[in-house]
Amino acid sequence: MSEHDSQNKISWDESTEQHFQKILLEIPDLIRGIAELRVSKKAESIIREEGRNVIVEKDMVDAFFAETPGGFIPAMKKSMEELNIDYTKYGHL
Repeated sequence: MSEHDSQNKISWDESTEQHFQKILLEIPDLIRGIAELRVSKKAESIIREEGRNVIVEKDMVDAFFAETPGGFIPAMKKSMEELNIDYTKYGHL
């Protein structure tokens, strides 16, 4: 791995990653894998666009809202509320 590659490595803020994993546990087994992949890829694209390499809570929240189908939004919001994540401060209703 070149030095350039290591600078571009994506990582998660520790508490954000813990919250991400807890929210994923609330997602039905059948779709959990695809949800994990889509949300993590979306979070990565958000921070890459902004020239950052650490995913923080706002990125995770934005990614969940972007990638979660409408019918699953209420359950996702409930999971976030149980973790004391205030998604409204990031512009989501």
